[in-house]
Amino acid sequence: MYNFLKMTYFNQNITAWYNQNHRQLPWRKTTDPYKIWISEIILQQTQVKQGLNYYIKFIESFPDIKALATASEQNILKVWQGLGYYSRARNLRKAAQHIYYNMNGRFPSTRNDLLKLSGIGPYTAAAIASIAFNEPYAVVDGNVYRLLSRFYAISTPIDSTQGKKEFKELANHLLDRDNPGTFNQAMMEMGALICTPSNPLCNQCPLASECKSFLTKTTDQFPVKSKKTEKKIRHFNYAIIQINSSLILTRREQGDIWHGLFEPLLIESDKEINDIKLAKLIQQHWPHFNQNITLQTTKKQILTHQIIYAKFFRIVIPEETSIPDMFNSKQLLMVDFDQLKQYPIPRLIDQYFNIDFHP
Repeated sequence: MYNFLKMTYFNQNITAWYNQNHRQLPWRKTTDPYKIWISEIILQQTQVKQGLNYYIKFIESFPDIKALATASEQNILKVWQGLGYYSRARNLRKAAQHIYYNMNGRFPSTRNDLLKLSGIGPYTAAAIASIAFNEPYAVVDGNVYRLLSRFYAISTPIDSTQGKKEFKELANHLLDRDNPGTFNQAMMEMGALICTPSNPLCNQCPLASECKSFLTKTTDQFPVKSKKTEKKIRHFNYAIIQINSSLILTRREQGDIWHGLFEPLLIESDKEINDIKLAKLIQQHWPHFNQNITLQTTKKQILTHQIIYAKFFRIVIPEETSIPDMFNSKQLLMVDFDQLKQYPIPRLIDQYFNIDFHP
């Protein structure tokens, strides 16, 4: 199906380009599987320019398997705060605990064993196995899909079962089995720096003279996707309840975004509610409070599959007011202003506290 000479051309040119042009990143200066693992998990849903600082901070906080395995979930989520997809952080901890307690702290050294760890799928297992242990497995991520689909002008949708199979087979055919880690990183780096989603730098690409989409001026048509996912719209209405120098927080439960993170008291509505109706709704939910309810600000956060519209209402409780029994619940916490930074909270709420909230 694919020309062997073109494969050789592709392999040689992309590796030569990478050796001269790749970014100097800390996880590329080590073969430590732990550090490579952390970098791969961080970069799953995060661009390098944002993920780099998180990687450095994470490694400083949890330098090895033992440190990560014995850390509390709350501490890990706090270090992860702002990266999103918090299940990644929880899976890191779960996998680290398995390695530390069940495998005597020895990191798995094969792709098949890596796949047994929480949060590690075929792509991440192939990346770690090839880079840390020189196992000949190709990686296929968004960058690789884009690069290969353009070079070969492949019209098979990348989000189809056939497409995933086809691109995986092609990547494995192309793989440099003597230097799989370098080749895999070259593929990803080329997609990130040259073969970008929009306005690719084809004039700087070492593969341009044989790239089908470049030669036919159709780079904007690849990769092909069959599905277009509509984002779910959600309306979050937060009651910022202040009692003396403390705020009321609750921990989000499993089965939704931001699981394990802390937030103010929340009423979620199907659609936007005007301020007067929402104030009445808040009083219905928490009848202990008859004080004025003031809208402070509104915010918006776009996630991969959801758009969050949030309103923040301030309720200041006089010092002499008795604390309702509801606040003795284990699910609710009274947190002093000075202690807020100890709790992992979603980015949207963190922005509110840092910009709009004034004790």
